[in-house]
Amino acid sequence: MDADSSLKTVEETMAKAIEFYTQELSGIRTGKASPSLIENIDVKVASYGSTMKLKGLGVITTPEARQLLVQPFDPSTTRDIEKAIRDANLGFNPMVESTSVRVPVPELTAERRKDMVKTVKGMTEDAKVRIRGCRKDGMDTAKKLKNENILTEDSKKDFETSVQELTDKSIKQIDELFVTKEKEVLTV
Repeated sequence: MDADSSLKTVEETMAKAIEFYTQELSGIRTGKASPSLIENIDVKVASYGSTMKLKGLGVITTPEARQLLVQPFDPSTTRDIEKAIRDANLGFNPMVESTSVRVPVPELTAERRKDMVKTVKGMTEDAKVRIRGCRKDGMDTAKKLKNENILTEDSKKDFETSVQELTDKSIKQIDELFVTKEKEVLTV
């Protein structure tokens, strides 16, 4: 293990944390119908005896601006999909139409928008905690490399400075994503 590969590992871990946060944000409603609102819902499929993501069970489309349509690959899973969307507590009231599930996307109230911003703030804080965890791992790696005499005291400080710069850059990126999503959610 050397300093360059360790720093690259810290950078990749932070990038994955940001990517996860971005995926989480895509599931937050902004008043527009989007397949990303429901595609990651876990569906307990009785006939398969397992849990799967909704996007793996059917095609999710947006036939109208305020509506989603789920067309299952296996029509026997239609009721399971409806139940999972209802139980996901996203404020949707799905309706089964023969072999598909229609999901009307209601207009967001001002109160609901504020609640969503609070949810996004919580997700943002969780993402920052993940980044700080990566930072701690990086700092621990610096100590370990110093103790193994791979790094000198000066190069350890340089390594720690690089880790801190990556942390600051990642936190700034998360804050920018939050501001964008907050604006999106609050826009009527």
